[in-house]
Amino acid sequence: MSLDAPTLDGTVDATGLRIGIVAARFNEDITNALTDGAIEALKKHGASNENITVVRVAGALEIGTIAQRMAKAHVYDVIVCLGCVIRGGTAHFDYVCQGAMDAINHIAERGDIGVGNGVLTVDTLEQAQARTGGTHGHKGAEAALTAVEVAQALKNLEPMVEQA
Repeated sequence: MSLDAPTLDGTVDATGLRIGIVAARFNEDITNALTDGAIEALKKHGASNENITVVRVAGALEIGTIAQRMAKAHVYDVIVCLGCVIRGGTAHFDYVCQGAMDAINHIAERGDIGVGNGVLTVDTLEQAQARTGGTHGHKGAEAALTAVEVAQALKNLEPMVEQA
């Protein structure tokens, strides 16, 4: 596709980016797999250990509190949110999922930081496992690389915004 207007793309180059990962402990086997996959993907795309900070929180609902604080600090270029909520027999699932998603979306709406949403909202453990390197890919890695791409697109956009 060719356009006469400037076209900016983000890249998945994590070199030099300061990355914050907020990961829930609840459903720890899944969230550990999400975190490991995110870190592995980030390193494959140029991130270094010293530029990655992982903060563990109790559950998905707490992710937004820490991610918001990280964003307000203006220390990170990227924030990756990782968790797993498995449907149970009560409405608690709906409230936790909605709260987590609203908080993560609120940070993304700021428009100044790359945000990756890797909070799984699934009906079964098997569905979660399928999303941590199984038949549905690796959502931790995908969230991390998406956040990097957004951060790079924001950097590429900055000179145009400053001129306006």
